[in-house]
Amino acid sequence: MRFLRAAFLVLGCGFGLSACQINDLTEPPVPLGDFALGHNIVVTSNMQKVPISRNATPQQWEAALEKAMEERFGRYEGEKLYNIGISIDAFALAPPGVPLVLNPKSALGITVTIWDDAAQKKLNEEGKQIIVMEKMSRETVLGSGLTQSAAKQMEILSFNAAKAVEGWLLENPEWFGLPPLATAPTPTVTTFNATPPAVPTAAAPVPAVTE
Repeated sequence: MRFLRAAFLVLGCGFGLSACQINDLTEPPVPLGDFALGHNIVVTSNMQKVPISRNATPQQWEAALEKAMEERFGRYEGEKLYNIGISIDAFALAPPGVPLVLNPKSALGITVTIWDDAAQKKLNEEGKQIIVMEKMSRETVLGSGLTQSAAKQMEILSFNAAKAVEGWLLENPEWFGLPPLATAPTPTVTTFNATPPAVPTAAAPVPAVTE
C-alpha cells in the first residue's frame, strides 16, 4: 500500500524518485567479488496496479524483468552462485491521453532477496524494497504514455530496477568475499568536566582586643 500511495502521487503529479537509464551494459561490469548468477526468479503473485496506469500482465512483467536481470548479472563470472528472487509489488505505466498538466510518470516497486546457493542461506534477513522510475527526457517530459508503448515503458523500468539491484549488492561487498565498505568514523564529542575555580570569600573581621 505504501508503494501504491507513493506511485499514485508520482504518476499523477510528476514528482518523486528519479532513475538513471543510461545504457552501461557495453562496459565491463563493476567488481562484485565471487558473484555469479544462479537462479533468476521473478514472481508477481502479489503485484498490484496503480489505478491510473496502462495494463500489463504478470507474464509480461516476469519476462521483462527476468530479461533485464539476466542481461546485467549474467555478465559476472565469479566462482560462487547466488540466487536472486524478486517480487514485483506494484507498477504504474503512464497512460496516453492524460492532461499534460499532470505530467504522468511510470514507476515500479519490487522486493529483492538474495541467497548463497551453496550454503542455501539467505543473505538479507528482510527483503530489500526498491522503487524506480523512468528518467526525465525529451520523450517523457510530456508523459511517456504519449511517446512510448507499454512494452517500452516496462523495458525501461526493468532496466532501472536491475541496475538498482546491482547498486544495492555493491553496498554489501562482504557477501561476495570482498572487504566491507569503510564506514565514516563517528565524531568524537569531548566533554570538559573541569571544576570551576572557587570564588574567594572575604575574611571574617578580627575582633579588636581591648586592654
